[in-house]
Amino acid sequence: MPNDEGAVWLVAGLRTPFVGVDGPFAHCDSLALSVPVVQAMAPQVSGPIDFAVWGSVVLNLAYANLAREVWLESKLDPHVPTFTTIMQCSTSMVGAFEAAGMLGQGRAALALVGGVESMSRVQIALRQNLSDWLRRMFQARSATQRIGLLRKLRPSDIRLFVPEVKNRVTGRSMGEHTEDMAKTWNIGRQEQDELALQGHQRVVAAQDRDFFADLIVPVDGITKDHFPRRDTSIEKLAKLKPVFDRISGRGRSLRATALPSRMARPQSGWPPTKAWGDCPAGYRARA
Repeated sequence: MPNDEGAVWLVAGLRTPFVGVDGPFAHCDSLALSVPVVQAMAPQVSGPIDFAVWGSVVLNLAYANLAREVWLESKLDPHVPTFTTIMQCSTSMVGAFEAAGMLGQGRAALALVGGVESMSRVQIALRQNLSDWLRRMFQARSATQRIGLLRKLRPSDIRLFVPEVKNRVTGRSMGEHTEDMAKTWNIGRQEQDELALQGHQRVVAAQDRDFFADLIVPVDGITKDHFPRRDTSIEKLAKLKPVFDRISGRGRSLRATALPSRMARPQSGWPPTKAWGDCPAGYRARA
């Protein structure tokens, strides 16, 4: 272990099981999935949590600050500051980076960080023109104003907004941009298939020896992941068609962690898993 008083440690992690879209957790939104994890982690702390960072991929119209809602719904100390962060599939990892930058040096000593997503509960919204029209309709104070607004409503305004995980400027998804990266770095299809198979095999081996048993918080009686496919083989992967770039493409297609500074680690009650400064670039953030 490094003898650095400014070191930050990843000391514990919990998560819900991984299941498919519209599966057993179809009725759970990001808030509902987050609360059991936070409630399970908080009692493990022997000292005060100074702040919390929580995030998701897709924002929900029902709450502006997911982290705050999760914290209060978990019945934790309402005086603890919390904030929401977002960085697509790296949300929990980025939250850990943000928390690490705020720890130590006589400041905060312990942070709880996590990320969540429920693709079964992604909201479909109204297009901006229709939203504006409805707001003005609700704000109208007379029948005359409402009739005037009805005359202004155009058929083209009556549209829904179906969210896509795409960059607004480029109009492309993370997977499409990853295709560019694979081509730029000359990462071939065979290499990707081999890495994917290795990942599947390692997860299956870990499941078979109950590696995740003490990391998973049961939800609705579900205690184990529904992934990955145990019968995956290099031959089956080779038969899959590219998802994003179908012509020349090469690719296919709630955990939590607590970060104490070194000064808080002895009081946290958790064994350290890794010094922050020693973490390799590809470490697994529990989100």
